[in-house]
Amino acid sequence: MTLMTNLMWFILIFILGLGVGGIFLQIFLSKRDNKFLGLILPILCFLPSLVSTLNLACLPGMSAASIAGQVAMTLILGNLYTFVLLGIYFACREKIKKQRQLDKMNIQDIE
Repeated sequence: MTLMTNLMWFILIFILGLGVGGIFLQIFLSKRDNKFLGLILPILCFLPSLVSTLNLACLPGMSAASIAGQVAMTLILGNLYTFVLLGIYFACREKIKKQRQLDKMNIQDIE
């Protein structure tokens, strides 16, 4: 029993570490001059959720509303991490945009 509990804790800490590491990597990539680097991780997180949405099984007798609900829930729940990464990306890009505008204003003030 102890071995399984320890294994479960190891897997949980490993998965949390991957998530936190991914967030720090996203922050690092989003602050680069190339704006497309920050979109790598959100795209990599979006593709598996898209594949899982396309693999949904529609059973005979299911109504269109239940199929649409199943697709919507799969997309929303599958993209939670993607939404977090995109939020980080847009926040970092906004900071960079404001800093560039301040730099332009400072240069114009000097001239």
